[in-house]
Amino acid sequence: MKFFLLLSAIGFCWAQYAPNTKSGLTSIVHLFEWRWVDIALECERYLAPKGFGGVQVSPPNENVVITNPSRPWWERYQPVSYKLCTRSGNENEFKDMVTRCNNVGVHIYVDAVINHMSGSGVAAGTSSTCGSYFNPGTRDFPAVPYSAWDFNDGKCKTENGGIESYNDPFQIRDCRLVGLLDLALEKDYVRSTVAEYLNRLIDIGVAGFRIDASKHMWPGVMKAILDKLHNLNTTWFPEGSKPFIYQEVIDLGSESIQSSEYFGNGHVTEFKYGAKLGTVLRKWNGEKMAYLKNWGEGWGFMPSDRALVFVDNHDNQRGHGAGGASILTFWDPRLYKMAVGFMLAHPYGFTRVMSSYRWARHFVNGQDVNDWIGPPNNNGVIKEVTINPDTTCGNDWVCEHRWRQIRNMVMFRNVVDGQPFTNWWDNGSNQVAFGRGSRGFIVFNNDDWTLSSTLQTGLPAGTYCDVISGDKVGGDCTGIKVYVSGDGNASFFISNSAEDPFIAIHAESKL
Repeated sequence: MKFFLLLSAIGFCWAQYAPNTKSGLTSIVHLFEWRWVDIALECERYLAPKGFGGVQVSPPNENVVITNPSRPWWERYQPVSYKLCTRSGNENEFKDMVTRCNNVGVHIYVDAVINHMSGSGVAAGTSSTCGSYFNPGTRDFPAVPYSAWDFNDGKCKTENGGIESYNDPFQIRDCRLVGLLDLALEKDYVRSTVAEYLNRLIDIGVAGFRIDASKHMWPGVMKAILDKLHNLNTTWFPEGSKPFIYQEVIDLGSESIQSSEYFGNGHVTEFKYGAKLGTVLRKWNGEKMAYLKNWGEGWGFMPSDRALVFVDNHDNQRGHGAGGASILTFWDPRLYKMAVGFMLAHPYGFTRVMSSYRWARHFVNGQDVNDWIGPPNNNGVIKEVTINPDTTCGNDWVCEHRWRQIRNMVMFRNVVDGQPFTNWWDNGSNQVAFGRGSRGFIVFNNDDWTLSSTLQTGLPAGTYCDVISGDKVGGDCTGIKVYVSGDGNASFFISNSAEDPFIAIHAESKL
């Protein structure tokens, strides 16, 4: 009886750490700046059949319309109200998307911007995605409503009201981040108003939240908001389910604010993951893939059960956020596919895949001066995500999640879920391999010479389809075949000039 009570207590306090994906689905995808109508379609036609567990969507609440520069991506991080209308769609389209995605088992995770409202330098008026009036100069947001009483202007101790030193945790949490008006979240009215917005989304059917700019909010204040949240909608989730929480905290190891301060609230974004993996795959600073044997906590990362991991995100693929030049993106497709493949094969953390759009890059002194460009659009109206005959996307949507190598590794992660990290092999350099119990095995060649080795896979004997070079279709493989002998060994050959210098096999790819 005591044991049962202990389990109940653990289950209760850990509830917000459960990702709420359907059983056996282990990854979500960030469909950055997509329209709600396109996400609903993508859930039905692609994400559900291919084993994706959920979608992170862009902030759904009303924001400033910025015209100089013209409609940048970051305008969505400047709230005007909590009305559900943005360039991605209106409230009815949002509700339809959530319903249709949930109905096929793909859940929705909202990017929640609750630390601040719009920038203090934005002109007063109705230039917002719903047409609501706002006046940042007088701290007046009547569509919420918020007034001058609801901001941290009096609490911040810097001369200009903004963050002047990132070594000062008080400034980071109480002052304005890049001029954005900092909400006084210690006030119960503000907390309750934020919670009311999040609860509306929960009641519609969302499964959880990415909490934007969490580092700029006190962990205890955030907990007070999270404590006000409803349980998830029982139409799609078990009774008593709590929203999945993952907090954006940039902590590269030398920050004055540490990720661990936020573990009590839920998962935290592990920014060291993509930065370090990029450095290794680029072979910078003498790093080698052989060093990845103790990847995860052994590299100084947070505990696996608290980590939300990703190779790149919407910020750092543009050189913002954290990680610097080592971050791998779709602009480096060969290395990028290897990085995402490694992430999805390795048991560490809860994984999020990025799905991007292209923009015209222009570098001045090493900095992309076009990093502000918003999604593909016609005069500010987001373009439809069109699907080409080869299942890739058109209209400048990159759709990395549709690349065969990435979507098949999402399925690989589902197949090996719960299996131990086994049968590590490396050549002391940049050729490595590892298994996931008796369910999967993956081999990488990031050296400047061919890999040709017989390795212990841990898999049952048989013929397997490599899911990187092709698919298992009917009773055959469209790509490379791998023969595993009775003792679990298999021979692998990977040229250093191969388009995709890695091979992955798993229980479901067996003929």
